Amino acid sequence: MKVLFTGGGTAGHVTPNIALIEHFQRKGCAVVYVGSVAGIESDIINNIGIRFLAISSGKLRRYFDWQNFVDPFRIFCGFLQSLIICLRERPQVVFSKGGFVAVPLVFAAWLMRIPVISHESDVSPGLANRLCFPLVRTICVNFPQTTKYLKGDKALVTGTPIRNALLKGSERAGRDLLGFTEDKPTVLVFGGSLGAARINEAVRSVLNELLSRYQVAHVVGAGNVDHQLNLTGYVQREFLHDEFGDVLAAADVVVARAGANSIYELLVTRKPHILIPLPSAASRGDQLENAQAFSEAGYSRTLEESSLDDETLLGLIDTVYRDRQSIVRKIEEFEVIDSVTIITDLIEAYGSRGG
Repeated sequence: MKVLFTGGGTAGHVTPNIALIEHFQRKGCAVVYVGSVAGIESDIINNIGIRFLAISSGKLRRYFDWQNFVDPFRIFCGFLQSLIICLRERPQVVFSKGGFVAVPLVFAAWLMRIPVISHESDVSPGLANRLCFPLVRTICVNFPQTTKYLKGDKALVTGTPIRNALLKGSERAGRDLLGFTEDKPTVLVFGGSLGAARINEAVRSVLNELLSRYQVAHVVGAGNVDHQLNLTGYVQREFLHDEFGDVLAAADVVVARAGANSIYELLVTRKPHILIPLPSAASRGDQLENAQAFSEAGYSRTLEESSLDDETLLGLIDTVYRDRQSIVRKIEEFEVIDSVTIITDLIEAYGSRGG
């Protein structure tokens, strides 16, 4: 069986696919990844040695931009490239993790009667998955709340596929990698695959005081390392690959954006955390919805970017560290689903039917 995977734009649209790819590799199935020419997915997938095919893509914007006049042509070009890929590769199934790059391939696969399965991470579906929804056989979702946005019986609650490297993370290996000791607790800060300038700025603003009580692992995003900050107990990385599981295992408190895949990984690994969602001015509001849902459930603590300053950040980190045991007990109420098994069984079922 051959499976085409797609998804891109951010790591959240790529990394869950890796857990599924690992499964099919172990079974000796053919796996190909279709992504954008310049997206982050190219680096991530090439890093694990999977065959990568690039197509043209355009961003699906909700605001005025001159690129809106060019991108329809790029999307159409990507659709033609996707048709050629489907004809040449002849996959049994296409699995889409979403993002703008997935749309041309989903349309091409549907036209060629190749079964398509998609996955939506956020509480409310994103634009790409809403466009593709009529064309897919099944849409997998992280949370039961998402099904109310999707008509019919296509939605299936599966959770997010989690990489083995994350599930098997070693606290000791994480400390050794960072050069940290057991004497101080560790705070892990990451703003997503593209980094988060506002969070980076806020952490660096309180770094001296933070380092008086904690060690800090700071994932800053590509090109955002400040080489002037050579401080004991402070480690910067642009991005983490398989070592992310070890670093996460070593963390006592995590500060993160409120992307759904990040939240799901924090819940699965039972990590006390603070969510700083992207404001609505910089997104469609999905991170605000995610943060609200999990704060109300008692799993997460939320700090909105408009309230982010030295006092609120330090105070909330101290509070979460102090209350970490009770927070973990609450998070343990969250049911962890064997997403990899559910989704791979679904892919294999569609593949065996031959469309």
